[in-house]
Amino acid sequence: MSSYSFKFKQFTVEQDRCAMKIGTDAVLLGAWTSVEHNPFAVLDIGAGTGILSLMLAQRTNAQLIEAIEIDDDAYEQCADNFENSPWSDRLFCYHASLLEYTEEVDDKYDSIVCNPPFYSPTLPAASLLKGENLDTKSSRQKARFQDAMPFEHLVYAVSKLLSENGLFSVVIPFNEEKRFIELASKFNLFPSRILHVKGDSHSNIKRSLIEFSFQKRELSISELIIENGRHNYTEDYINLTKDFYLKM
Repeated sequence: MSSYSFKFKQFTVEQDRCAMKIGTDAVLLGAWTSVEHNPFAVLDIGAGTGILSLMLAQRTNAQLIEAIEIDDDAYEQCADNFENSPWSDRLFCYHASLLEYTEEVDDKYDSIVCNPPFYSPTLPAASLLKGENLDTKSSRQKARFQDAMPFEHLVYAVSKLLSENGLFSVVIPFNEEKRFIELASKFNLFPSRILHVKGDSHSNIKRSLIEFSFQKRELSISELIIENGRHNYTEDYINLTKDFYLKM
């Protein structure tokens, strides 16, 4: 096991070839995503290490869990992580862009998940990536900046790939929530659940986890606080992630 390994209770993720390492956003989304509708087919958009697919493989009996990843190294690492997992017979990774995949595939998915790139390319790169030059288009930059996967492309693809009664779950910055919901509504995708995430009780809301469907439902909004203090995790956070983190 390398120094880049991230060991969970039921699987291990290697991440030395991935620009974006495993973080709280992905683990929260993988644990929060609803599986009560017993999805048969799952799609992970922009899979990276494959963490979301692996978490949903652990949580469900879905027979088909497919992931797409455009970055060469991340794709290879995702495929290896799938192959070395307990659920290798249900996990498949494809090397393609989102729009390519959307245009070529006729399948529909009962659950779609995505931890998309966040930052607008109009923002100063130095303030976001510690001096990295945005023009270089490094793998890390592609993973973090919206020009690698604009929100418009994401909701368009979901509207084409989601089954009639399927659910789409995504994590985005809280300050993008209103715009994302308005954009999704143009494709007949409507929010049914929202989780607002705060680092601690004194901090501002940082992330929004949103579940969408084609049906207009009563919207449920809740809040999650991660810590009471440094490494003093809240009961809600522990309960959400305890099936995955080793020390929870």
